[in-house]
Amino acid sequence: MNDYPRTGLRLRSEPDVDPEVRIACINFCKWLRTQMEFPIRVVIYLKKDYQIKNRTTKEEVTATFFAPYEKDVEPYIRIATGDYKDLIRERGKMDALYAMLGSISHELCHYQQWLEDKELEEEEEEAEEKGSQLVDEYAENIDSILDF
Repeated sequence: MNDYPRTGLRLRSEPDVDPEVRIACINFCKWLRTQMEFPIRVVIYLKKDYQIKNRTTKEEVTATFFAPYEKDVEPYIRIATGDYKDLIRERGKMDALYAMLGSISHELCHYQQWLEDKELEEEEEEAEEKGSQLVDEYAENIDSILDF
């Protein structure tokens, strides 16, 4: 995997994404870069929509990972953030942000599975578990997810 011209983790945000979500995700990605390797560049796109359409199944979902067939094509992640205010009302700000970071970490687990040539559909439980563990570890290593 050392032959690829671009490596790393990048984050892009649509202009209307809530600033609290954007800043929390920026800080999370900074931390992730110290914890994980990204031998093939993966870009995370924060979308303002409540849901996004999975390009394969056409389902409306809150997060997707695009896993190219070839490793010379860069994968990407899309995260829907439009329900952030609703989540605050339902769960509180901390849990709402945790949900956003949980979506990122879940999809990054799929990224790792893709790097290892695992069948992503068969590894959903692993992505759920490892994704939650990753956000929990982040929360233990910072003063507060609410630092923005």
